[in-house]
Amino acid sequence: MTAAADNVEFVKSMYKAFADGDVPTVLAALDDNIEWNEAEGNPYNPGHAFVGPAAVVEGVFARVMNDIDGFEIRPERFVADGDTVVMLGRYWGAKAHATGEPLDVQAVHVWDLEGGKAVRFQQYVDTLHFAGAVGAH
Repeated sequence: MTAAADNVEFVKSMYKAFADGDVPTVLAALDDNIEWNEAEGNPYNPGHAFVGPAAVVEGVFARVMNDIDGFEIRPERFVADGDTVVMLGRYWGAKAHATGEPLDVQAVHVWDLEGGKAVRFQQYVDTLHFAGAVGAH
């Protein structure tokens, strides 16, 4: 297997763990100083990167799980270039608490890996539809 293929498998394993509710495994894959960036225009974007796994849990994971029943990330495609892996997929949820609306929006994640850990994350998402679903318009 090539390094890029190994990196894709590593990133896929994080999505599988997240889908299984195994957040400790996801967090273990993140570098202690990961720089996690939510998309510009996303209501979860504080205007700067979340730094470290605890900040990601508090600023992103806890909020999305609180805001959307049945939240899922549905990966559709992975593209790798060396230590960078891109996931193209969708965010899905049965019901956003604020609006009662379901969630189904495009999302792209860019992961930068070093030393067997994720060191940077950049989210790109349909912020208009995401914000509308969670009542942040």
